[in-house]
Amino acid sequence: MAVSEQEEFRNISRVHRSKIEAKKTYDRISVVYDCLGGVFERRIAEQALGYLMVKSGEKLLEIGFGTGHRLKTIAQLVGDTGKAYGIDISEGMIQVTKKRLGKSGLMDRVELHQGDASKLPFAGESFDAAFMSFTLELFDTPEIPAVLNEVRRVLKPGGRLGITSLSKARGSSITLRIYEWIHKKWPQYVDCRPIYLEHYLRKTGYAIQRKETASLFLLPVEIVIATRQVMERVRQDTEWQRWHE
Repeated sequence: MAVSEQEEFRNISRVHRSKIEAKKTYDRISVVYDCLGGVFERRIAEQALGYLMVKSGEKLLEIGFGTGHRLKTIAQLVGDTGKAYGIDISEGMIQVTKKRLGKSGLMDRVELHQGDASKLPFAGESFDAAFMSFTLELFDTPEIPAVLNEVRRVLKPGGRLGITSLSKARGSSITLRIYEWIHKKWPQYVDCRPIYLEHYLRKTGYAIQRKETASLFLLPVEIVIATRQVMERVRQDTEWQRWHE
């Protein structure tokens, strides 16, 4: 879906909560998060992770791993020869995840980091794949391309990215408008808001491999699997097309 810069800022609700406020909120609810909303997001997140086709021996990053359900699955999928990495802003979420991974005997396959996804603490071209579920829409509108560019930086050429997010792509239904009103009224409790996921991925240099829509409490959700394009190849292809026009 083609979306102009004006539409991005006019149609997408802004995020006014600071990173410090977000961290405090998630630290506070980390021990009960699965009971609040995580259980309802889990089905869609697991569906998207399945589409990412994680293989044994791969190195994979999950951004905003929350209470660690998907990170546990990723650690199982990459096997003894692979490695799972996670980054989350909340120390509380990290502690819950450590307990989950420890009980499963998978902690030796996982490396956890506390931090901001717009400034990933990893070297370029480090990962075969990355995953985030109901996380990208927590960032304010100007930050979304920065996060996706950081992910593209740490992915290997052709590396895969799987994302789920609340979606604005199909316009604004009554349910969506009511939800956005609640988000604006009580952003500390309803922090996710719908965005143009596919548009942002294309804008930041990803090739879309698979996309589906789902529903969460009658709210539209985008599931997208994309790959990092080799930008030099993209530039060469563009020049070739211009030369032959």
